[in-house]
Amino acid sequence: MSLQALAGELRRARRVLVITGAGMSADSGLPTYRGVGGLYDRGPTADGLPIEEVLSGATMRRRPELCWRYLFEIEQACRGRLPNRGHQVLAALAPRYERFAVLTQNVDGFHRQAGSRDLIEIHGCLHRLHCTVCGYEAEVADYGALSIPPACPYCAGLVRPRVVLFGEALPESEIERLHRLMEEGVDLVISIGTSSVFPYIAEPVIAAAGRGLPTAEINPGHSEVSHLVRYRIRAGAAAALQELQDLLDAGLPGTLP
Repeated sequence: MSLQALAGELRRARRVLVITGAGMSADSGLPTYRGVGGLYDRGPTADGLPIEEVLSGATMRRRPELCWRYLFEIEQACRGRLPNRGHQVLAALAPRYERFAVLTQNVDGFHRQAGSRDLIEIHGCLHRLHCTVCGYEAEVADYGALSIPPACPYCAGLVRPRVVLFGEALPESEIERLHRLMEEGVDLVISIGTSSVFPYIAEPVIAAAGRGLPTAEINPGHSEVSHLVRYRIRAGAAAALQELQDLLDAGLPGTLP
């Protein structure tokens, strides 16, 4: 019944915010581990250091070759993977609404590849590189041809991806876009595949629930906002979103819980 009820909310909504985490990309074959973009396991790395240390802004400055070694491994996990049906459904639904924004923690770039345009990439994207010295920027499909660490072709300065490493601030432009969206108002918030442990990920759900607005969570597990949402769908992202689209298109009863 939850999916049918959520489909009803989507039919009535004009302005929707969807929040996605690592579980959104699970059906693309990516692990839902902790780390930058949800792509690294718990515990020490092969170098015996915590992932929070090797994938930090401080390590990128002091030992870029070490930081890049693990960024390269994360990118390898994404290489050859494609957006799944869940990403495609979100992109297909967007034109039906006055505003349909996606706030994602993921750095894999799948939402953009699938066609989502109103996209807040709060942790950045692995495929956008920039020089820390001269500001040179490049889009890189994969890291296979890069030296580690890569050097700028113009000034030989250190190149890094535009992702938020541990200890770094979130990008101001994306935070401002999120704040502006919430100030302008949404009438439905859906959280998908995230544990919602970061306050800026949980806050839109908390704020909407506090105002009595409909909220939903699509997640086979439990999160920090599970107890707050009006509709809780314990299912994987791709299957649930495909059924939601079917319900919206045809008005058929749902089969998922």
